[in-house]
Amino acid sequence: MDYDIRSVDLAPDGKKRVEWADSRMPVLARIRERFAREKPLAGLKMSACLHITAETANLGRTLKAGGADLLLCASNPLSTQDDVAAVLVTEYGIPTFAIKGEDNETYYKHIHAACDHQPDITMDDGCDLVWTLHSERAEQAAKLIGSLEETTTGVIRLRAMEAKGQLKCPVVAVNDADTKHLFDNRYGTGQSTMDGVIRATDMLIAGKKIVVAGYGMCGRGVAARAKGAGASVIVTETNPLRALEATMDGFWVMPMKEAAGVGDLFITATGDCKVIRAEHFEVMKDGAVVCNSGHFNVEIDIPALEKMSRKVHRNVRNFVDGYELADGRMIYLLGEGRLVNLAAAEGHPASVMDMSFAVQALTAEWVAKNKGKLGIRVHDVPREVDKFVAKLKLKTMGIGIDQLTPEQVEYLASSESGT
Repeated sequence: MDYDIRSVDLAPDGKKRVEWADSRMPVLARIRERFAREKPLAGLKMSACLHITAETANLGRTLKAGGADLLLCASNPLSTQDDVAAVLVTEYGIPTFAIKGEDNETYYKHIHAACDHQPDITMDDGCDLVWTLHSERAEQAAKLIGSLEETTTGVIRLRAMEAKGQLKCPVVAVNDADTKHLFDNRYGTGQSTMDGVIRATDMLIAGKKIVVAGYGMCGRGVAARAKGAGASVIVTETNPLRALEATMDGFWVMPMKEAAGVGDLFITATGDCKVIRAEHFEVMKDGAVVCNSGHFNVEIDIPALEKMSRKVHRNVRNFVDGYELADGRMIYLLGEGRLVNLAAAEGHPASVMDMSFAVQALTAEWVAKNKGKLGIRVHDVPREVDKFVAKLKLKTMGIGIDQLTPEQVEYLASSESGT
């Protein structure tokens, strides 16, 4: 088995981490039990470009239990848990290509290893794998049964590819499933982002002015967690509906140029580029902290910050770099501008990834069953998958809900009843 990881000697710690996560992922565990019996992915090769975490390891175990010939590679240079990569190779027999802190050349070498696996189905977190196939191996991309995309940024890229007529295979926007974006993006990103900030800086959140760029599901989760910890939260937006929602949720809303002068901590979560730029750095307080929770490290204009700085103080704390501006002010950048919840922390809690990865596994099964039947476009996750995962999650939490009576079902299907 070919692989590229930091060290197999890290596997014992990785096994503990994976088993701990597994104990908090009961929905995925039940799917894995069924997959082991039925083998719905037998005979299929899969390549998955995902954050190599304990939760991902349990997804990998599930896909392999279902019969898939699986290879994993990292979807971000800083998001790999090296001990998990080790146990994936030594204990679970899954070829893994991921090293925390790998350079850009190594990152794409690993993606090409995933391409060389000749997958029938791909999984992506950010679209780098399927984009590489489309841009460099078009014939191979056209042979894919389907591709699954895990995150907002990747879905944005895929919809742009569809609009330009660039797609060569069916893709499924797993990110847009309700049991993914309503919970993983909001509660998972909210908690793990603040966890990353606190681990990196030891910052007291209470009393701080925290600027959250973007009020999508990720941004509103971050804003809610920061507010709950006692911060005064400012939201910046370009979408008037989201700005109005943030206002009615009790947050200050203003342009970034205005917020830049008052914020203590800045968190981007937009999926766009250059959200914080030179004009914003120019008015920031001495000691301001900036970080990103979007998938790519383009939301903060790091080249502009470097150009403005007379000196860069590397690694003043783990995952913290200090940029000393010409006038002596310091601006601190976390995690090299990469997603701070995985660069400086451990990513989302296992209990919320339980739903996201259950959706991934069931959608992979759905794609396999519908081989040759799916059009070349961006598909939604089947509604029945969403409902099944939600019901099973409630069941594993010991929560019951009401059922419609026959009379209620009849009433909802009728048009006769009125005032």
